[in-house]
Formats: sequence, structure tokens, C-alpha cells
Amino acid sequence: MEKYKEYKMANDILVVAEHRGGELKKITSECIGAAKKLAESFGGEVHAAVAGNGTSGIAEEISKYGVKVTYFNDPKLADYTYEGYCQALVPIIKERDYAVIVMGATPTGRDLSATLGARIGAAVGTDCTGFSVDGGKLVVTRPIYAGKVVSKMELLTRPAIMTIRPNTFAPADESGGGSVETAACTIGDLGVVIREVVQKAAGKVELTEADIVVSGGRGIKEPGNYKMIEDLAEVLGGAAGASRAIVDAGWVDHSHQVGQTGKTVSPKLYIAIGISGAIQHLAGMSSSKVIVAINNNPDAAIFKVADYGIVADALVAVPMMTEEFRKLLAPV
Repeated sequence: MEKYKEYKMANDILVVAEHRGGELKKITSECIGAAKKLAESFGGEVHAAVAGNGTSGIAEEISKYGVKVTYFNDPKLADYTYEGYCQALVPIIKERDYAVIVMGATPTGRDLSATLGARIGAAVGTDCTGFSVDGGKLVVTRPIYAGKVVSKMELLTRPAIMTIRPNTFAPADESGGGSVETAACTIGDLGVVIREVVQKAAGKVELTEADIVVSGGRGIKEPGNYKMIEDLAEVLGGAAGASRAIVDAGWVDHSHQVGQTGKTVSPKLYIAIGISGAIQHLAGMSSSKVIVAINNNPDAAIFKVADYGIVADALVAVPMMTEEFRKLLAPV
């Protein structure tokens, strides 16, 4: 891996945009917000790259954030593959010599950052919740050991790659003044070709992007009671999550699972209902801004990380809360 060299003074920041079904993902605006702060420290500009097929509209949407957008169109890029995206991105990264490449700590971002880092010899900081620039070097902050320890790492390459945890950084404002250009790309044979994408809907709001997450655990007692978790989430305009225990028991699909072997969420409000607070679960939600726990066991570990706690039977408390929120949030 090529070490940081003082004479390489690349200052611009590249954001790799994420989109699905023709819609820009929320994490992209958060990446742009983080990139703008980096650009202030490095003294450069923010660029964005969009790979796909028929992506000009998405590129125009990104340009509203005041960044320079380059988009690639190729039928082989219609569905994400790390090989196709790397073939599109590597040439412009080498040509433009960026200081930092930013993308989301999403399934796509985790996959692409690792491969891209290997292809260009870049250090990769994953699942970052903070960063600073020290002497021209990027220093990232990231939780490790299921969130029990926060580590700081210097990324000693140019470019460095950083993936950021969703809902951790403020989204960029639409400032205008951006630009859009298309770049030619030749996508060769791919080792993997996507034939079909089968997507299970986990709810109206995507779990990792939700500002409010309501999760249920074994304390809801039986599969049919998960409906009250979904009802409360719907009333609050949030997403429904679940502990590993009820996913493993077959009560809920894995797409709802929050935790070390599920999804990592960082909502403004996390409501844990009937969840004991095992380390595996805490790893996926401990960075939430406000945590509310409802459990009939006053000694449950979840109360140690909760900002607010209710010792009660979830089957009694949750329907009451849902009804009260429904009244409070009803249109006047």
C-alpha cells in the first residue's frame, strides 16, 4: 500500500452516490455534508460520481447540493456489482487524484469500499462516526468491539476511503451552483452478473435511514404481537425493527433485524420494546440519539443505555402509547 507522501497535494473530495430504483438514497446527501466539511479542511472542492444506467436525472438532483457531478451510463451498471462500479470509477480516481473518497457504510458501501481500496491501494476507514484532518492526513473515529470502544485511525494514503454510518452526519443543504458532466466508460466482462433482484419490503421507511425506529424482542411474547410494533412505528412515521431472538425464532423476517449480525441504525429516536439489551443488539443501535426502553424487568441491561425507561408489560403499554400518539399526531 502506498504511504502518504507530502508532495501529493490532492485536495478535492469524491462522493460515490448511492441510488436504487431510480431514487437517490438519503445517505448520499449525508456523505456530501461530510465531504463539504472535509473540503474546507483540505481546501478543495466536492465532486460526486454516479454509476448506473439512465442516471442523468439522479446526477442533476445531486448537483443541487452545489457539487460537480460525473455520471456513467452503461447497461452493465444497471444493477450494482463491485466489478462494474470499480471499472467505471478507478480511471477518474487515478486521473483526478482525490484526497478522500466518501461513501455510505451501507451494504453497497461496505462491499465497494473494500474492493476499491484494494484496486487503488487506498486505506479504508469503515463505519465512521466522526473525522478530523491533522497535518493533511485524515483521522477517522469509529466504534469497535460492539460499540464499547471508540478508535481513532490515521489513514495514511492519498486518496483515503471513508464510509460513514447512516444518520450520523447532517445532510447537505441544497445550495445550487453545481454542474453535471457525463464520462465515457468501457465496462468489460463481469465475473458476476445480476439476473434478478428480489427485494422484501421491510416497511414504508427503510430501517437504516429512518429517524425513528421501533424494535421488538422476546418480551412481546408471540409472533402475532409484532403487529403492535409495526403500528407504533407507522403512527410515528418510523421503521419497525427486531432483535435477533425473534428473527431466529422465525417471528420476523431478517430484513428487520437490528444488531451486530443485522443492520446498524442511528436514528434520532430508538424505542426498544421487550428487548433485554444483549451486546449483539446494542452494537446495532447504541449510537441512536435518544433511546427509550420498555421492559417488565427493571434489571434489564437495556436500561443501562436508555435515556428513558418504562418498567411495564409491553402488551399493555405499547397499545396505550400508540393510541396517544395517534391522537397527538392526528391532523387538526
